[in-house]
Amino acid sequence: MPDIPRPQVPAADQTLRILSFLARQPGPVAAQSISSTLDIPRSSVYHLLATLEQHGYVVHLPGDRRWGLGTAAFELGGGYARQQPLARLGRPLLAGLSDRVGESAHLAVLAGRDVLYIVEERAPRRPALVTDVGVRLPAHLTATGRAMLAALPREQVRALFPDATALTQRHALGPASPRELREVLRLVRAEGHASENGEVTPGFRSVAAAVLDHAGWPAAAVAITWPADGPERDVTALASAASGTAAELARRIGRHV
Repeated sequence: MPDIPRPQVPAADQTLRILSFLARQPGPVAAQSISSTLDIPRSSVYHLLATLEQHGYVVHLPGDRRWGLGTAAFELGGGYARQQPLARLGRPLLAGLSDRVGESAHLAVLAGRDVLYIVEERAPRRPALVTDVGVRLPAHLTATGRAMLAALPREQVRALFPDATALTQRHALGPASPRELREVLRLVRAEGHASENGEVTPGFRSVAAAVLDHAGWPAAAVAITWPADGPERDVTALASAASGTAAELARRIGRHV
């Protein structure tokens, strides 16, 4: 049996293993669990976690004595999205969704506390929206962001939005405190989709559904946006259409339920 080559840079190998391990967990975990599961000395785990924390790749929850992924780790996901694979898979699905419902459709990914829009399919005779490709908006105000945040472990959301200063406002609407955000996300989970009404752009409404990857984490979200003062739309039907497209994109990126 051939020998398995040892890593040339042990610290780099251990760092990547820690990040991969945290990415697979349903929520933040204790350093001892990381050490025992990965067979890395506890002193090394603490040293590497401290370095990762300095660079924003992990966050420490002192009250729980646990560690979770930080905002810089989400930026890696945004980088993946900007390199096009997810956008290329999603674009034809979004085009079909927009054609079916007659409204504009969007695909976004989480980038720290923001969402980054990577696909926009504008419906005919619909005005341009602020959610153009490359635009970043506060995740807690957008339907796409709420859909993805609701799919994250609650501890992860708490780490991203620890206090009111993290909850920026655009039009004096939307959650202004962690408690209010928790209630918004509770409703998203209960209803099975996210929504917003004028919190991003006055006069427009949106519904969205998360695209879950093979580990159950939100890789992206699909949204439909329409004028609030136009013909009345069946919100439930639009949410169902967004959810169906999100499920198909999830299947295409490797999720199997």
